[in-house]
Amino acid sequence: MTAFTAWQVWGRFVVNDSPSWTEPASVLMMGWFILLGSAVGVREGYHLGFDILVVVLPETPRRVLVTISDIAVTGFGGAMAWYGYQLAAGTWNNVSPALKIPVGISYTPLIVGGVLIVLFSLERILRRLAGLPEPHLEADPADSVA
Repeated sequence: MTAFTAWQVWGRFVVNDSPSWTEPASVLMMGWFILLGSAVGVREGYHLGFDILVVVLPETPRRVLVTISDIAVTGFGGAMAWYGYQLAAGTWNNVSPALKIPVGISYTPLIVGGVLIVLFSLERILRRLAGLPEPHLEADPADSVA
């Protein structure tokens, strides 16, 4: 992505002949980075949630709140995948003039990211139900103020 953007800047300001495909290709790659990165954030437990509250609550209420959060994130990921699919299917027959590929490809990161968010959220819920540890939610004793 950085190389494409640098190439576009070089073409625009030095050669005065900017390639037309570099900007849409960079935007497409950015979509993949953002949506796959958000799925990794869900997997690692860095998504929005009850983080401030859960570190001070006892175990049972903490587990309930985190599970509610994971259920909400699962629904969001499912909606993201479903509506991303509808966008991709509805625009698949249109061709991007700059990239010469179907416009629907630009919506595939929504589908893949949404499916991964669902899978990772379900994994977190199942790990919790199985009683496996969740190290990202444990309070670090070194962080406590004496």
